[in-house]
Amino acid sequence: MKTLIIFTAAFFFYFSIASEAKIETYTSQDPLKESIKRGSEIYSDFCMSCHLPAGEGVAGVFPPLAKSDYLMQKRKESIKAIKYGLKGKIIVNGKEYNGNMTALGLADDEVADVMNYITNNWGNENDKMVTEEEVSKIEK
Repeated sequence: MKTLIIFTAAFFFYFSIASEAKIETYTSQDPLKESIKRGSEIYSDFCMSCHLPAGEGVAGVFPPLAKSDYLMQKRKESIKAIKYGLKGKIIVNGKEYNGNMTALGLADDEVADVMNYITNNWGNENDKMVTEEEVSKIEK
């Protein structure tokens, strides 16, 4: 009886670990989730100082990325701004911003990753993943 209890406990322990491993493997193979994870690091390194940790921006100076109509409705322009920089007037959530964002010097895959991060956080939801190929087609 003691052997049966030990065997049963070992059986359940093994399969609980195995099922957790399958879940981790599945999520780590999700291209969008992996891109968002990489984008989070890029955001921390390049974007957070102006757009702040929660993407709220600075009123009148740096536009918000959180719940941003511009970001979500102007996909190509948003990619272009990250890839090449942005100068001039834009309207974000009904407010005018007329500043200068310098080019960040990111590779196309990094632009895609940060776009996937910012378009899937802070109230933004993006059903269509931004890809390196899509970014590579955006011209100055």
